[in-house]
Amino acid sequence: MIPKDTLDQITARFQYLEARMAEGAAGQDMIAYAREYAELKPVVEKIAGWREMSASLDEAKAMLDDPEMRDLAEEEVARLKAELPEAEQALQLALLPRDAADARPAMIEIRPGTGGEEAALFAGDLLRMYQRHAEAKGWRFEIIDEQVTELGGIRELTARVAGEGVFARLKYESGVHRVQRVPETESGGRIHTSAATVAVLPEAEDVDIEIAPNDIRIDTMRASGAGGQHVNTTDSAVRITHIPTGIVVTSSEKSQHRNREIAMQVLKTRLFDMERQRASDERSAARKAQVGSGDRSERIRTYNFPQGRMTDHRIGLTLYKLGEIMGGDLDEVIDALTSETQARQLAEMNG
Repeated sequence: MIPKDTLDQITARFQYLEARMAEGAAGQDMIAYAREYAELKPVVEKIAGWREMSASLDEAKAMLDDPEMRDLAEEEVARLKAELPEAEQALQLALLPRDAADARPAMIEIRPGTGGEEAALFAGDLLRMYQRHAEAKGWRFEIIDEQVTELGGIRELTARVAGEGVFARLKYESGVHRVQRVPETESGGRIHTSAATVAVLPEAEDVDIEIAPNDIRIDTMRASGAGGQHVNTTDSAVRITHIPTGIVVTSSEKSQHRNREIAMQVLKTRLFDMERQRASDERSAARKAQVGSGDRSERIRTYNFPQGRMTDHRIGLTLYKLGEIMGGDLDEVIDALTSETQARQLAEMNG
């Protein structure tokens, strides 16, 4: 049963925000109010719907004593009793704690793991998979830094993805992705296993991380690599080293000024992610509510090309539609991971 006090508090807060916005709050306050109002609105709508259905059920039960209304009331009671659990489930889902970073853009980092050149080629396949998924979602996908191998694989890549609910969807991609297939360079037709690591980080906002000027070293350099559209021959590439942590980020666009902006944003995002990971480690209950441990060294998924199969090991999901998945159709697996997370959170909330 959902505590009435909780619902009353949420509704009261929503009405307060509505009143303050109607009065015309000051600039920054108005932005904060509008953001919280937008977050609470769907929850308040679910509360109103559930309460209305509960009230209708009470009214229908009261009519059971009226001989003239009994048949109609019995039908109404049966219908509402069947629909009420679904409405309550929807309300409980709406009440689940939200990750504050869910609505943010995301930084994706892809690196080959074990498997040599084949791992680098697979990293390139993952990049294209995410690009196609972003395109299908109407998200903006911007490559910030890309180092390629001579055969066109990815040695290292950082990209920014912006759009509605990007981090909420892509955060489940963090971890080790394993591939099983016959490499193009393999003459004997043997299946090889290799891997690539994906890290998805919520983009930091300026208020999240403040970096002292003395904590960083900025170097300009000539971009290096095997070629491609993201490599240039001027000294515009920028490398920023964060001295306290040893984190190094680079950006290789044509404008040195733009590269400084991009590299600083990536650095802030990595530092913000470190802080989030530290806070998460301190909250063991929060870790239990996640799918898997969230550890990026954890093998999360296997792509088996000979069998046309993808298996997500965190939830035991196997799909025989590898071509569509590599083409960017990730909704089914991400939906399943989201549902699993919500189910665990609901069990914890009700337990």
